[in-house]
Amino acid sequence: MVIPSDDSIEKVSTNSLPRTGGGIVIDIGTGDGAFVYQSARRNADRLYIGIDPSPRPLARISEKIHRRPEKGGLSNVLFIRAAVEDLPTELDGLADEVHVHFPWGSLLRAVAAGEEVPLRNIRRICAPGASLEVVIALDAERDSSEIKRLGLEPLTTQFVESVLVPRYQAAGFEVSENGAMPSSDWPKFHTSWAGRLKGQSCRSMVYIIARALA
Repeated sequence: MVIPSDDSIEKVSTNSLPRTGGGIVIDIGTGDGAFVYQSARRNADRLYIGIDPSPRPLARISEKIHRRPEKGGLSNVLFIRAAVEDLPTELDGLADEVHVHFPWGSLLRAVAAGEEVPLRNIRRICAPGASLEVVIALDAERDSSEIKRLGLEPLTTQFVESVLVPRYQAAGFEVSENGAMPSSDWPKFHTSWAGRLKGQSCRSMVYIIARALA
C-alpha cells in the first residue's frame, strides 16, 4: 500500500495496521523499498513500514506487494509518503525498530549532523527501548558538493563520539555502538543503493546503533 500524498496520511491508523507478533519495523528514507520488501519476505510475523518523501521509486514494489502471494505479494508491508521533518503522528510510539540506510539530502543532514528536531521526530515514532540503526556512506570526493551544501563535518570517530552521541542522547536515544564498516558487509542491507555502492573503495561507511530511552 502506498499513501500517495500527505493529505492521505490521516487514513493510517493503529487500528488499520496488520497485526503481527514480531513487532513493527520502520525504514525511513526507504528509496525503492527493496530493504522493506526483502525483509518482509524473510519475516512474515513482522510489519514493515517504508517511509520516503518521493513515491516514484516505489512504484514497482508497491505494485508487486498487491499481487497474490505466489506472485510475490505481501500483506505485511506498508509504504507512506512523508519526510523525516513531518512524520505522521499516527505512527507515534509504534516502532520496535527504525532503520535509516544510506540517507541523502535533509535526512542525511539530520542523522549525520544530529539535528534536534528530526531526531526527536524519529524518537517520537519509537516505542521505549526500540532500536535505531543509522548507516551512512559518503565519499569525500564524489559527494563533496552535497557534503558542502549540507554543511557536514567529517564523520570521524572523535566527531561521532564527542558531537553526535550527545546530540542523539538529547533527542532521546542512548548510543550503544558506532564505528566503520567495510564495503564487503554492505550487501547484507539488501538495498539497491548498497549494491550500487559496493566496490567504491574510497567510500566510507559509518554506522550508529542506539536505543530509544523511556
